[in-house]
Amino acid sequence: MRSIEGKNVLVTGGAGFIGSHLCDELIARGAKKVVCVDNFFLGKMENIAEAMEHENFVLYRDDCRQFGVMQSIIEKEEIEVVFNMATIALNYSFFNPFDAYMVNVEIANTLLELLKVGAYKTLIHTSSSEAYGTAQYSPMDENHPTDPTTPYAAGKAAADIMVHSFSKVLPLDISIIRPFNNYGPRQNAEGPLAGIIPVTAKKIKNGGKPMVQGDGEQTRDFIFVKDTVRGLLLAYENEASRGQIINLGTGYDMTMNSLLQGICDYMGYTGEWDHQEARTSDVRNLCANIDKARKVLGFEPQMSFEEGIKVTLDWYKNNSVI
Repeated sequence: MRSIEGKNVLVTGGAGFIGSHLCDELIARGAKKVVCVDNFFLGKMENIAEAMEHENFVLYRDDCRQFGVMQSIIEKEEIEVVFNMATIALNYSFFNPFDAYMVNVEIANTLLELLKVGAYKTLIHTSSSEAYGTAQYSPMDENHPTDPTTPYAAGKAAADIMVHSFSKVLPLDISIIRPFNNYGPRQNAEGPLAGIIPVTAKKIKNGGKPMVQGDGEQTRDFIFVKDTVRGLLLAYENEASRGQIINLGTGYDMTMNSLLQGICDYMGYTGEWDHQEARTSDVRNLCANIDKARKVLGFEPQMSFEEGIKVTLDWYKNNSVI
């Protein structure tokens, strides 16, 4: 089993929600150097405030799509491992569908080309459960068909196919990790690209109503962000993951109605909800089969949703997000 200790690691999108938690954990586990590359489309300086206090953390405000930029950074920092976390939020599909698609493909292409020429050694590529589309059976294993319903999801699926095909024809050190719906501290809480948990909490705090789209019976498998980070590191450590696509989730799904009710209970809200029409191209059901993650990675989610939602909302409250 490999160890991240002593390695020079680059995280694309490292100032984002999941990426910043990954940077923190890499530092905690003794990585020699942690390099964050982020264009700050969604990333925030406050997300990496703790990481910035460490002398072995390096930040580049750059676009991960650019081959020359990434080649220069990887060579300068002598990078050995890349965790690809960079993307644009799913909701961006409804504002700029082409870019929502292309950003995922172009970043993957750049990282693959650099891996192919030996610029670094290992790529842990992060996908999304959205690549599957609505569940045709549940829970969804890695053999479930991909039927993306948004340009963001299509870009994720296309990038996965590209990365997976490279791993089949070239001797490249690649793993593909497909997380389901992440939640936790630092998730974007503002604007049209924000996450449902912080948005709902903010609305209630400011005297508004929680908003539900459609009948609220859509289901998602919510995984706590630190469980996802642990799974990503297990993917690096376990070489049996190479050339594989592996789900990360909890194996349990819940409806949007149940999620919103949990937030209302935490906030002490007993009022009415704002019922809106269903979102265009919304996935109906997502639930992960994590048997492969258990077998290949030794992964098991550690945070229950009941505890995770409390930790998350407490963080938002303590950090004046809500």
